[in-house]
Amino acid sequence: MTVPVAPGRWPVLGHTPAILRHRLGFTSSLRQYGDVVRIDLGPMPAHVVTTPELAHRVLVTEGAAFEKGAMFDKFRAYVGNGLVLSSGAFHRRQRRLMQPSFHRDELARYPETMVRATTDLTDSWEPGAVREVDQDMQAVAVTIVGETLFSAGLGRAAIEEARRSIPLVIKYGMLRVLSPSLLERLPIPVNRRFDEATARMRAIVLDLIAQRRATGVDRGDLLSRLLLARDETGAGMDDEQVHDEVITLLSAGIETSALALAWIFHELGRDAEVRQRVHAEVDEVLSGRTITFDDVPKLEYTRRVVDETLRKYPLWILMRRATTEVDLGDVRLTAGDEVIVSPHALHHDPHSYANPMRFDPDRWTPERSAALPKGAYIPFGAGTRQCIGNSFALTEIIAVVATVAARWDLVPVPGKPVVVKVTSTAYPSRLPMTTMPR
Repeated sequence: MTVPVAPGRWPVLGHTPAILRHRLGFTSSLRQYGDVVRIDLGPMPAHVVTTPELAHRVLVTEGAAFEKGAMFDKFRAYVGNGLVLSSGAFHRRQRRLMQPSFHRDELARYPETMVRATTDLTDSWEPGAVREVDQDMQAVAVTIVGETLFSAGLGRAAIEEARRSIPLVIKYGMLRVLSPSLLERLPIPVNRRFDEATARMRAIVLDLIAQRRATGVDRGDLLSRLLLARDETGAGMDDEQVHDEVITLLSAGIETSALALAWIFHELGRDAEVRQRVHAEVDEVLSGRTITFDDVPKLEYTRRVVDETLRKYPLWILMRRATTEVDLGDVRLTAGDEVIVSPHALHHDPHSYANPMRFDPDRWTPERSAALPKGAYIPFGAGTRQCIGNSFALTEIIAVVATVAARWDLVPVPGKPVVVKVTSTAYPSRLPMTTMPR
């Protein structure tokens, strides 16, 4: 079968100008051209799957026939061979080594840190003051990831560098993904800033690993777990492997949670009924005390708000590369073919979600969510490459929302519209909100 080609292709640059100009609109528009649509990222062709069923095949049922694609290659200088990029037997080994750090018993230790970080932030709020909530949520996410990964205070320099460099790496890395490869070798500002941020993060994380190796003390944090992990042969990770996994956890842990929290408070501020239902549930479940791990599953409506936020503001695109021949519907891929899955486009597909632009937490009642096709909701990916920290992130987001909602209303500032900006995912242009005690 001949694969339809998306309109708007330029010589040499391919669809890159159209993608950069329209981003979310471009990827969402592709479903009208077919279940599999070809686009060109510069001179490199890629196949975009536009249905949940084919996305599920790529990520899950035929997942073994794919590895991480060109998008992730562009970030290899930054994340190395961590879980997000590794493949095959090495990936399986690394995942087994890291999995115990995310078991239920380990997760149960973290809400105390999450609550403390959130309370420290909200204790600084003044009634009636205007806060940049996106920045506040990044600050609390940085603190939580920092204290669980490095222990309080021990990795302060690494955390401050992460706060500075990770947004730069993501922004400029995505520009490299969408541009012809020849641009990577040019001494232009995009490349210089990406390389400088990568070098700073690498140096500071390797220094922290060396310090921890020298002391040999188990701090009870995730870094200690990585350094102490052993496979079935008794071998652990070398410094390079630990570095790659630390960078992966830092980047994913800060960006995903901070943005989800920012958008949650934005949506709560816009919908008084949803906000009141969250407040009522938090009051009933917690009865004035701080949240514990056992409370998290009891906050059922709050979890629906989280799920709806992750539906509405997910990752923009994922890429995979076929390692063998594989059929996607009527299209046969050969080894080396690039495939794109857009969680954002799938999450806004009107065939799966009625009125997809509407924020509706009740989409996630058991009855309604059970009707969704597989592949229609993939906020953390799917299959063997699903984000290893998804349960940590969900626990963190619910703990922070419940801690804030127990004491505060966050009210939008009139005349300050929030604009969605897109790099690898949706960012608010800025998010000023007024803090009002409940």
